[in-house]
Amino acid sequence: MWFQARQARDTPRSDAPHSGIPGAPWQEPPDVRSRAAQGNDTDEGGLTSRDIALVRASLAVVEPVAADLTVYFYSILFTRYPMVRDMFPPGMDVQRGRLLRALLHIVDLVDDPEGLQRFCAHLGRDHRKFGIENAHYDAVGECLLAALARFAGPAWSPEVARAWTLAYTAVAQVMMQAAEQDAQVRPAVWGARIVHRQDFPHGIAAITVLPDQPYPYAAGQYVSMETSWWPREWRYYSPANAPRADGTITFHIRALPAGWVSNALVRRSTLGDVVRLGPPLGDMVLDPASSRDILCVAGGTGLAPIRALVEESARSGNRRQMDVFVGARTADELYGLDDMLRFAQRNHWLNVRAAVSDEDILGLNGSLPQVLTEFGPWNRHDAYLSGPAPMVTAAADILTRTGVPRSRIRHDPLDAPALAMT
Repeated sequence: MWFQARQARDTPRSDAPHSGIPGAPWQEPPDVRSRAAQGNDTDEGGLTSRDIALVRASLAVVEPVAADLTVYFYSILFTRYPMVRDMFPPGMDVQRGRLLRALLHIVDLVDDPEGLQRFCAHLGRDHRKFGIENAHYDAVGECLLAALARFAGPAWSPEVARAWTLAYTAVAQVMMQAAEQDAQVRPAVWGARIVHRQDFPHGIAAITVLPDQPYPYAAGQYVSMETSWWPREWRYYSPANAPRADGTITFHIRALPAGWVSNALVRRSTLGDVVRLGPPLGDMVLDPASSRDILCVAGGTGLAPIRALVEESARSGNRRQMDVFVGARTADELYGLDDMLRFAQRNHWLNVRAAVSDEDILGLNGSLPQVLTEFGPWNRHDAYLSGPAPMVTAAADILTRTGVPRSRIRHDPLDAPALAMT
């Protein structure tokens, strides 16, 4: 994410998106037409192939010192705009990591207009919960370019600055437009009261909440959550159920060793406590137009969205064959497996298999990516992967090598919720 703010607002924004970023002489938007006339190919966002090359080359220069760059960025942001400091959480380590991952992902998508539009629109809608105003985008852009200029050194030039200005302006405009459209149809945040909880071994809890107003989402999406114990610290969790008639939502949460939010939820929360939910995000949802069978792979609390997909398949009357692989390091960590097996007994279209990687037991042994190679082939399936990032990456690589097109392999962004559940 680019930044966080303290309060979320439900009213549409009246100020128009800015076309440029004030504060530095290189930040006047370039004349796209003049460069197009020079023979550069321009994509849908106004970036030429030359711009894209400059943005990527300059990012490659600063990437080895990216951690220092993000520290410097927030330092000058708070120095130039001290009024925004209270909008951010007290601890900035997680926030700095999110900025870096968002920046890297945006640059990776810079020559994919459709993918970039989708990702930035998600960011814009999600940032409504922070109370972001359009003026904040100018402040962030100004300080981001200043940080890039400082750490790029001789690689920074007026041409590079203009390319970054054009790229950032396009990103900011998509985010602002998506936020304004979203504000017309739904709130920025929902209050949600804890109405039930179930504790599992190894610091895992299933926590059920009831939002204070209807919360529309699709099975397989994920949700940001804030608690009263750590204000302004938002973490991502996946609903473990398809939408219910009573409106309740269940989340599977593991208390991580250094996880402030997860430990508060697992160790301290009780019935009646209230959390805040941001809007649902993610595209790991069932494709209603597909008739292909379904492969689901869940590691750890990655079981939550997979379980929701199974429920949605049953609820919608979909009878495509579903093969679900659930993995953990030890048998004790296979929480929720009995419930999944009972569900499979009642639904002939569902097969559930469990694998353990770190101990020898009867049944399947090995990591989930290894176990996948023993079954299949999967080249005629839609694949859904959820769990720790290394597992998701390895499983996706195996499926790709065995003939599953990347377009049919769905998973959340690897930093949300897999790497951001602290």
